Amino acid sequence: MIIPSFPELIKTSIASLLLNKGRTLLTSLGIIIGVTSVILLTSIGSGLKNYISQQFESLGSNLIYVMPGKVFNESGGFSSNAGRNFLTVSFSQKDVKNLKRNLDNVQAVLPLIELPGKIKFHQKEKDVTILATDFLYGQISNSLPEEGKGRWFTKEDEEKNLSVGVIGANIPENIFGYINPLGKIVTVKNKNVKVVGVAKKKGGGMMGGEIDRTVYVPLDLGYSFTGNQKIQSILIQTKDKNKIDEVKKQAEKILLKTLEKDSFSIADQTQILSSINTILGTLTLALSGIAAISLIVGGIGIMNIMLVTVTERTHEIGLRKAVGATPTAILLQFLLEAVILACLGGLVGVLLGSGLTQVINQFFPAKVTLNSILLAFGVSSLVGIIFGVAPARKASLLSPIEALRYE
Repeated sequence: MIIPSFPELIKTSIASLLLNKGRTLLTSLGIIIGVTSVILLTSIGSGLKNYISQQFESLGSNLIYVMPGKVFNESGGFSSNAGRNFLTVSFSQKDVKNLKRNLDNVQAVLPLIELPGKIKFHQKEKDVTILATDFLYGQISNSLPEEGKGRWFTKEDEEKNLSVGVIGANIPENIFGYINPLGKIVTVKNKNVKVVGVAKKKGGGMMGGEIDRTVYVPLDLGYSFTGNQKIQSILIQTKDKNKIDEVKKQAEKILLKTLEKDSFSIADQTQILSSINTILGTLTLALSGIAAISLIVGGIGIMNIMLVTVTERTHEIGLRKAVGATPTAILLQFLLEAVILACLGGLVGVLLGSGLTQVINQFFPAKVTLNSILLAFGVSSLVGIIFGVAPARKASLLSPIEALRYE
């Protein structure tokens, strides 16, 4: 019996595949597309998770968010009404004052009003997010202007009801060009606002720049934009991270004296981040599952081509068996050919997916992880084994005599 060594089997399998390079490439195409898709989608999901984590960290530490309505459902995920709550439910200055007066172990309690708008300077205009809040927000959110970039608006500015604002790091280059924005008068929601500072740069890429496209103004100026004195949310900073749960319970108890239980939600950064990551994880898994279908399609393509190959090479199989090749050797060779096809497609898919991820990362958070590469490449190899078994078995079971007679 002739049982070739494993290196000889690999060499023979590769030589057989190279006899028809076009067919080999087309057969691997389904695997290439599947692996590329899996890596791209998992990379985007991983990139989003990292981006959101970084943004939460950049917003400051020991933070508690008081939000309108019931934001979380019973399982800890976001409620289906969470988005609508921000439009229909609000807080008042009285709620903020009650929290400031009665909470222990807190550094600050800040009201927040967030709304879309435009900033205009001369003939240039840009869409921005307007955030009206307390003068302490710059320090709490690590947004204080760097040296030479002006200042944050002060308590005195608020008391004098001055129309001043701090603009995000990406705004100057879009509407000021080479002009120093400090001291310039811009139009925000049809009101003149004096630029006193440029906030510290936060993000990068398409989504990372959202915070850097924010205009920060005092609360009273925000009231003039909305036409009322409703507050969207409240930000609390504790003195000690170990006191977060205690402060949350205390804040809930204080607010329940004037508000209904379902009219507000209290959460810390960890809780919000966990809910977001759960959603992103589920979405990434679902999309990756859909992308993996193309791996199955690619596997079926490999099986079909290998079955055709077995038929085409029947005479060759007969000759090899006639000179002593065992069914096991024949089975291993055809199985190896299928696995090599799948691994080749997997390797090209990994390289292509990784390259495209780097391109996407210039515009959208995306990060290739070792787990996604191992998963995609492992599945492609498994597909080759599973869908290569049937053709390999058919080849190994051919009768030498019948195979030699085949034309």
